[in-house]
Amino acid sequence: MGSSLLWVKALHIVFVSSWFAGLFYLPRLFVNLASVPADSHAERERLLMMARKLYRFSSLLMVGAIALGLVLWLAYGVGKGPHNYWPRVQREDRVGLSSDLSFRTGSTAASVSFQRRQELRSRRA
Repeated sequence: MGSSLLWVKALHIVFVSSWFAGLFYLPRLFVNLASVPADSHAERERLLMMARKLYRFSSLLMVGAIALGLVLWLAYGVGKGPHNYWPRVQREDRVGLSSDLSFRTGSTAASVSFQRRQELRSRRA
C-alpha cells in the first residue's frame, strides 16, 4: 500500500501542476489572439486551434487531478483525522476551483466571441 500511495500522490501533483500550467497559458493565447491584425486569417486560425486544443487537454488534466485527489482521500484516508487541517484548506480552495470553472466558462465564451468576430470580419471583406 505504501508504494502505490506514493505513485498516486506523485501523479496527483503532476496532474495538478500541468492543469494549472494550461490554465495560466490560456489567457496568454487570448491576448495574442486579440492583437492579431484583421487580415491575418492564418495566424488567427492557428491561435484559435491552439486555444481549443489547450482547453481540451487542460480539462482532461483537471478531471485526472480531481479523480486522483478523491482516490487519495477516499481510498488512502489522506486528510482524515481529528487534528488534520488539510480538509479545511481544501474546502476553502473549492471556492478557487469554482472560480476556475467560471473562468473556463468565460474562456469558452471568449473563444466563441473571437470566432464570431472573425466571421463578421470575413463577411465585411
